[in-house]
Amino acid sequence: MSATSTTQALLAWYDKHHRELPWRVSPKAAAQGKRPEPYHIWLSEVMLQQTTVTAVKSYFTKFLDLWPRIEDLATAPTEDVMAAWAGLGYYARARNLKKCAEAVAAHHGGSFPDTEEGLRSLPGIGDYTSAAVAAIAFNRQAAVMDGNVERVISRLFAIDAPLPGSKPFMKQRVVELTPVDRPGDFAQAMMDLGATICTPKRPACALCPINDRCLALAEHDPERLPVKAAKKEKPVRFGAAFVAVSPEGEVLLRRRIDSGLLGGMTEVPTTGWTARQDGGQTAEHAPFTAEWESCGAVTHVFTHFELRLSVFRAAVTRDSDTGWWEPVTNLHAQALPTVMKKVITQAIPLAFRKHAS
Repeated sequence: MSATSTTQALLAWYDKHHRELPWRVSPKAAAQGKRPEPYHIWLSEVMLQQTTVTAVKSYFTKFLDLWPRIEDLATAPTEDVMAAWAGLGYYARARNLKKCAEAVAAHHGGSFPDTEEGLRSLPGIGDYTSAAVAAIAFNRQAAVMDGNVERVISRLFAIDAPLPGSKPFMKQRVVELTPVDRPGDFAQAMMDLGATICTPKRPACALCPINDRCLALAEHDPERLPVKAAKKEKPVRFGAAFVAVSPEGEVLLRRRIDSGLLGGMTEVPTTGWTARQDGGQTAEHAPFTAEWESCGAVTHVFTHFELRLSVFRAAVTRDSDTGWWEPVTNLHAQALPTVMKKVITQAIPLAFRKHAS
């Protein structure tokens, strides 16, 4: 089968079975003249990196409610952007999101460059995002390859070489398949196929529109692909976190420095743990003297290491100058990363459920 026939079969399937997503222009809408909004495509692609579609939908809607245009995002306080992002993880994305919005507003008149090269010149935009935005938002013939596409390509061509070394070969196959017309729909079709049919486990091969040309299926073992290099065991780091509560029902918070892990995010005081070293693990390492009570521990897995924090709580007066005091009822609105929400919940079990109720 030719590359052209494979592409046509996939696009025909996409026309009927595409996912409805809040940032996406459907094939029917596109045929009626509707065009994708580059701001929406860029925002969704940044959010979707290492995050599921299900998790992203509500964040995408929230961001557009807060900042309908990229100029609005560019002028928003960084603290507000970080707070809105809290829970999505990989917080460098949020910092780069703000920097990119500022660059587009200041240097491009609020309009994104419409080529891969121009998009790559913006803060936080690499090869994948530039290709995705160029193809989907501007109909450029850009080859888009995310994890879903890697899986489809590895099975379609029975690529046995392990990732990440096989990526250049996979990318060339995507280049060959990407059409001049409808490159954005083709990219989204590949993503949808990987997300809904060509799944990591138990792929629904009988429903695949290109199953008659899939070499891995012909070999009766598509699930073994893609081959990935053996993962290194993640190191475990230890530290402690301190939840200080005032008589008025407020929690002591502080802001992390802008650079490094969780940069610019809000936290309760912790010891000096990093991805490379442990921090203090006992009440002796608290930021100030108080009747610290052990509340157990929490575990959080980052990309490159696992963190285990001993959690302590103390009732104290508001005389600390190491941060600011935030009412427990307002914690949900703070730029608290998931690990800090775990810590606070360990010390104050109903801290966030009160808001949810």
